[in-house]
Amino acid sequence: MELKRVVVTGLGALTPIGNNVEAYWNALIAGKSGSAPITYFDAEKFKTKFACELKNFDALDFFDRKEARKLDRFAQYAIVASDEAIKDSGIELNGIDKHRVGVIWGAGIGGLETFQDEVINFATGDGTPRFNPFFIPKMIADIAPGNISIRHGFMGPNYTTVSACASAANAMFDALNYIRLGYGDIIVSGGSEAAVTKAGMGGFNAMHALSTRNESPETASRPFDATRDGFVLGEGAGALILEEYEHAKARGAKIYAEFVGGGLSSDAYHMTAPHPDGIGVIAVMKNCLQNAKMVPEDVDAINTHGTSTPLGDVAELKAISQVFGAHAKNININSTKSMTGHLLGAAGAIEAISSILSITHGIVPPTINHENPDSNIDPALNLTLNKAQKRDVNVVMSNTFGFGGHNACVLFKKFDE
Repeated sequence: MELKRVVVTGLGALTPIGNNVEAYWNALIAGKSGSAPITYFDAEKFKTKFACELKNFDALDFFDRKEARKLDRFAQYAIVASDEAIKDSGIELNGIDKHRVGVIWGAGIGGLETFQDEVINFATGDGTPRFNPFFIPKMIADIAPGNISIRHGFMGPNYTTVSACASAANAMFDALNYIRLGYGDIIVSGGSEAAVTKAGMGGFNAMHALSTRNESPETASRPFDATRDGFVLGEGAGALILEEYEHAKARGAKIYAEFVGGGLSSDAYHMTAPHPDGIGVIAVMKNCLQNAKMVPEDVDAINTHGTSTPLGDVAELKAISQVFGAHAKNININSTKSMTGHLLGAAGAIEAISSILSITHGIVPPTINHENPDSNIDPALNLTLNKAQKRDVNVVMSNTFGFGGHNACVLFKKFDE
């Protein structure tokens, strides 16, 4: 069968460097770091005392007090970002078939803060099981798309993908395929996460996954730098309105880019470490190119997973060199996690938005905080270091990889009728 074309018609972002798409993009281009000392709780006894928290976010600006109390922060973030994307798309909600509008969302963890707080309350009480009646519906990862659909009456496919840090990209690829196959006209897709909590910081510290650069939080996320020592935990959400092309055309929608393909693979190697030879990463990028019916030479830019971990950064760049060969040196490679930190299950969404806006504006955001070249990284690669670079971007790839060996890759191109 002939697959339908899928385009991006709306964007929404809630990030550590900007609480809407415009602010997020401007901060990316300026090379702004979102990392700072933790304010949500006293982190004095933690190995890592900083994170990429949202700034100046107040749930009561978006929800009444009663509604806000029923929502974990990860669900609040999902609703805020999706509301922005829906508004941006110009969709007339009363003029569409809501049975053909779905929500496919990504979250690596879900309501971690809700779970943490309820368990603490029980453990420090008298043993009587007094739990909040909203404990379970606040915690479960699928409640974010559930609430988005309830809010707008969307009655199409509705679920959450959970593949750790690949969750949002996984969700977007699923959404792409639903629309391609004719099962829906519009899918709200993306991801959200709110893991900057005592349990989140403590758990990742116990794994030795986080940077401990407490003396300089703003420079702690330093992908590809020889002195990198782990990622910086971030939070927030990204939302995309994915729409069947003819449906978008019929309503005169503005189109940011065409969503042309995606890929999935597994390392099948280790719970947390990447395969040293990058075999899963090589496979997912090849799968993505094949799915999009493109060749390596078509790609102009790659937003890497680039978390700032000693093993992961090198493995990914070696995989890029193997997949793209001599063309790799012509690609603008970057890691926006150097600014936003790592949003876990939401990473793929905000990084897809950055990738799409690179096409729109002809600018590739920088990889900031790079000071010391790593001898294990090919110096011929253009890692877009420290300053944004202007260039014509027609095709951009975005990579996300998760604990458990989950790999997801998505590909966008400049829209051409």
